[in-house]
Amino acid sequence: MSVTQPITTPPVREAPEHNPFESMLRRFDKAAETLGLDDGLYQILKAPEKELKVAIPIQRDDGTYEVLEGWRVQHNSAMGPCKGGIRYSPHVNVDEVRALAAWMTWKCAIVGVPFGGAKGGVRCNPREMSLKEIEKVTRRYTSAIMDIIGPDRDVPAPDMYTNEQVMAWIMDTYSVHHRHTVTGVVTGKPWGLGGSMGRKEATGRGLLTMVREASRVKKLDLAKAEVVVQGSGNVGGTIAVLLSEIGVNIKAMSDIDGGLVNEKGLDVPALVAYIEKHRTLDGFKGGDRCSNQELLELRCDILLPCATENEITPANAGKLNCKIIVEGANGPTAADADAILDSNDVFVIPDILANAGGVVVSYFEWVQDRRGYFWDERDVNNRLHKTMQKAFRQVLKRTKTSKVNMRTAAYMDGIDRVAHVTKMRGLYP
Repeated sequence: MSVTQPITTPPVREAPEHNPFESMLRRFDKAAETLGLDDGLYQILKAPEKELKVAIPIQRDDGTYEVLEGWRVQHNSAMGPCKGGIRYSPHVNVDEVRALAAWMTWKCAIVGVPFGGAKGGVRCNPREMSLKEIEKVTRRYTSAIMDIIGPDRDVPAPDMYTNEQVMAWIMDTYSVHHRHTVTGVVTGKPWGLGGSMGRKEATGRGLLTMVREASRVKKLDLAKAEVVVQGSGNVGGTIAVLLSEIGVNIKAMSDIDGGLVNEKGLDVPALVAYIEKHRTLDGFKGGDRCSNQELLELRCDILLPCATENEITPANAGKLNCKIIVEGANGPTAADADAILDSNDVFVIPDILANAGGVVVSYFEWVQDRRGYFWDERDVNNRLHKTMQKAFRQVLKRTKTSKVNMRTAAYMDGIDRVAHVTKMRGLYP
């Protein structure tokens, strides 16, 4: 086999100034100290159980070859099978995957689903790849991590730049190797392949419950509120549409290249449809352009960061002009920005609570796959709302009893539950 000219890989940015895994550990430390967590349990809970790094060789459409890097990190399985998404990004690295896996551990515990935390990633640029190339990456990555995933071991799901089609390829690859269809190996699948009604919109619907609950706490009238949404993908686009449907003014939205502002309110359905067609909001005639940084600093009542990690840092946290932040993305706020937001009396609903709607409905999908009986969308949405509302109110209660903010209270809830299960199970041998 002759190897042709090597592919030039997409440029990878330098390691972010605010390491997401270090941010997770700082918040973990604060919550563990407030809980008075035993030092032995502290050591067990902070360390990932398993990390797998794999090489993913593929042949590009032009006949050239490339070897990509991929990871699967399983942080903790005390509560049950590991659970977590897979992201494709030119910027993903092992510390990011570690952080995401740990956040999944606490997230699952907070909302009371019997999963542990995991995460996966492949360093690639799907925006510069054909559908066939993405399929090749997916199937090769699946075969490389196959020994550590499965319905009772580790259940992947969609994340940044992956979707239900990618999940279908993972399920098919896994099923071919096991000689029978195994729908429960992933969640976030298409409905006809064992997916759940309401799964695609689940994270956004969970955010809607968080927005309503936070508005109730802060005595904010949503009908008169101004909302800024950073991001317009599945999460940002869904919550923007849901809020616009109940009459909320969405004054700004963004994509990776920048934002769009309209003080009177954007035509959200038209904007989301435009982005789905053109894969960018550039060219949409309905507002004034701004940068993502400018968008974050707009005056508003509620800010929903639904893009990537480390968007809110000490450099801009003091410039934010909002009353409530509901974190739709994972890790959008660096740990050293928390104190600034607290000092400015910004009510923050942290990612490990706010965006847990996706894993809640992933759990529903896993249950439906194993039973072979599927629920209607109304039933799924009602169960999701009740689960998210209960989790919010439990975390809010802890803020009052422990005199901490919502982020620390959420970490305390998650860590406390995982620590309890770990003690009950004991160590083997």
